[in-house]
Amino acid sequence: MASAAEIARRDEQSKTRTRWLLSLPALFIVFIAAIGPLFVMLAYSFMAKGDYGDVKPGEFSLDGWFSVLFQRDIFDDTVTLADAHLSILWRSVRLSVITTLATLALGFPTAYFIATRPRSTREVWVFLITIPFWTNLLIRTFAMQQVIRNEGVLNTLLMWLGIINEPIPIMYTDWAILFGMVYVYLPLMVLPLYASMEKLDFRLVEAGYDLYAGRLAVLRRIILPLVKPGIVAGSILVFVPSLGAYVIPRVLGGGKNLMLANLIELQFGAGRNWPLGAALSISLMLLVMVAMLVYVRNATRSGGGHG
Repeated sequence: MASAAEIARRDEQSKTRTRWLLSLPALFIVFIAAIGPLFVMLAYSFMAKGDYGDVKPGEFSLDGWFSVLFQRDIFDDTVTLADAHLSILWRSVRLSVITTLATLALGFPTAYFIATRPRSTREVWVFLITIPFWTNLLIRTFAMQQVIRNEGVLNTLLMWLGIINEPIPIMYTDWAILFGMVYVYLPLMVLPLYASMEKLDFRLVEAGYDLYAGRLAVLRRIILPLVKPGIVAGSILVFVPSLGAYVIPRVLGGGKNLMLANLIELQFGAGRNWPLGAALSISLMLLVMVAMLVYVRNATRSGGGHG
């Protein structure tokens, strides 16, 4: 006769099998919709380029990965660095980092302001922050275009105030892309920060002031360590879509200031080099993963002393 422990173990195994069986449809959909396309891109990156686009499935080739960082001269076969790709990579990383820092600088005081309002009005402020999500990304990007163009709101206001005599050319520059990404992704920074600050015990802040700590000391020693999870989450939510941004550089950059997503689209479109486009796609994913692992690890270590 089986013991009570054996019966409990068998019952737990049965429940585990049941949970896995119930999860199979969802896991299948996740595999087909998310993981499957990644394997397709990985396979394409190791195939030879087709004559008119597409790939040659039967031919193994590393030309796609080689072309990510290098280029071969068509006359003497000399190998040099792919300056255009490296320039686009640098622009993408630089603008993504600056966007993350800018949204953090703007989002932190915004989230703090909302968290310190009376509970009866906080939902109104959060509602106002989430309103931009109700509008399509393309429409929001065109709205920013109307703000920063030569005859837009910004230049008109500066000229009316007498600060400038002629419009500042912002459109189709890196500044235009930066303004657009900060505007679009700012709510993604504010909401995680607010979620952390809402749980903050402000009696600790008052205790810091009672112990004669200054504003900067309270911010650095009390508030920042306690809201670090919100900072990490917000930075990830902003950095990842910024690095893979396509619409904003396409509209505000005018097709001249490309980022990685625009370069990938170019290879699958006019460039007709699918292996290179696939290799760039996988490289972008790996770049995001490495950056996030480094960021989260450093944030965790630096916050370990405040546990």
